[in-house]
Amino acid sequence: MASNTAALPTTHRALVLRDVNIDPKVEQVPVPEVLPGTALLRVLASPIISYAKDVFLGNKRGYPYPLPLVPGASAVCRVAALGPDATSLEIGQLVQFDCLVRARDAQDGPKQFLSAFFDGFSAASKKLMRDAFRDGTFAEYVRVPLENVFVLDESRLLGSPGSGGLGLKVEELGELVALPVPFGGLNGVDLRPGEQVLISPATGPFGGAACMVALAMGAKVLAWGRDEKKLENVQGILETISHGRFRGMVNVVKLYNDPSKDAEAIKTAAGGRPIDVFFDISPPQAAGSTHLKTGIQSLRHSGRVSLMGGLMGDVPLPHHFIMHNDITLKGKWMYSRDDLLLLIKMVETGILKIGREGGCSVADTFGLDDWKQAWDVAEEKAGLGEKVLIKP
Repeated sequence: MASNTAALPTTHRALVLRDVNIDPKVEQVPVPEVLPGTALLRVLASPIISYAKDVFLGNKRGYPYPLPLVPGASAVCRVAALGPDATSLEIGQLVQFDCLVRARDAQDGPKQFLSAFFDGFSAASKKLMRDAFRDGTFAEYVRVPLENVFVLDESRLLGSPGSGGLGLKVEELGELVALPVPFGGLNGVDLRPGEQVLISPATGPFGGAACMVALAMGAKVLAWGRDEKKLENVQGILETISHGRFRGMVNVVKLYNDPSKDAEAIKTAAGGRPIDVFFDISPPQAAGSTHLKTGIQSLRHSGRVSLMGGLMGDVPLPHHFIMHNDITLKGKWMYSRDDLLLLIKMVETGILKIGREGGCSVADTFGLDDWKQAWDVAEEKAGLGEKVLIKP
């Protein structure tokens, strides 16, 4: 059995979804038993993804997941109990729970799913979610795989600047939830310091985060999007992050969905410098847009493309351009464990700014009972700069 289980309550409060057509309810349910290979975490702050309503109320996005289910994704937690095979984690540690769960015994490539959100693309991942790790972090406690628990340097992150800390709050650590996704894509195409990257769309939560990450990686950013007001907001936040260090390192580009106008706008914003990487994380609503082809054709010879996002159908690609210019296209779903470890180090060293110094704030926090209001506010605060959290 796990250590320190005697100090745990027998029940806890959790938001339980039993039917996608019926609102979830806060219920008193048994605290999960900690098993070999698992940790029991006390949830401190669980950021809410902007489209939580579409996933859990009516499931408008059609994401498959088993029911009943406790929603929630990655979160900032403390270790409450550990399975007998835990060797380095300790009770009470401040940790990041990563919701991307991978099968330990997969023989032919990763079998992975998003805990309490999406059961993946294989029978193996669906079984793993259904039978072992279906419930998420909109609860007081959550049981998770040991390898999904990442220790955070509490004294560095939360300590006062006078004593060598970064002065962050626990709630501000919720920014770590959005950053790993674009980092996985940018690191996957080996974005290098001094290169120029075109990011689209830059106005959403993951595109905005990609701009933050790319700057921290030393790249010059072209932030591409349709909404000029949101683009200005992104540019303002990124300039706040830079504190003058990256003057001229961020340019915004209006997206017209007109190939000739878009090509000219990109060329102007690039200022005569080559574009090395095109990073796309378009949502499903961007199906039919011409921007993907235009973005690829903006690249220099031997440029790289990172394809992420939610485009579901086939898209036209400029085959002749790709072939004759040695363009590399790489698809990436989420990120690796090594990506997340490196990203946490970047935050702990201060290379990647989060919280107030990173130009971002906590828009609001809610208790479990106010989940509906929380999901409404999260939908409104979908861009870069504000996070909405549930604190069970």
